Amino acid sequence: MEFFERNVEKIKKKFAHLSTEDRYKLLIDMGQKSLPYPEEKKRAEHRVAGCQSTLYLTASLQKGKISFLAASDSLISLGLAALLIEAYCEVSPETLLAAPPKFLQELGILQSLSLNRSQGLVSVYCHMQRLAKEALQKETN
Repeated sequence: MEFFERNVEKIKKKFAHLSTEDRYKLLIDMGQKSLPYPEEKKRAEHRVAGCQSTLYLTASLQKGKISFLAASDSLISLGLAALLIEAYCEVSPETLLAAPPKFLQELGILQSLSLNRSQGLVSVYCHMQRLAKEALQKETN
């Protein structure tokens, strides 16, 4: 849990004192700086249901730590995914499952999003949870 908390503190520092417009700019920048997503993984089973835009998300588990990759046709959606990826980067699947992204409320991000984008962000987290559960199942088999 400690690594997750450090990740969240870094995010909070980035977003502290930003206007709504600057938050959107930072989210777009985060999306643009995302790691490349393999074209061959742009398949239906990796698509996040409930997103306004097309968003793909995959996970891998190495040494008990989960990592994610995302791609989207919308920079805002990709930026929101990148925000969650940064928070849950290199944490255990158990940590992801036990620590919902309450920090989004604290940052004021949810309040500045449209209802569709907020629902999409929830869908991304739910997809991450599903991938974390799948990773745990594979690890125990």
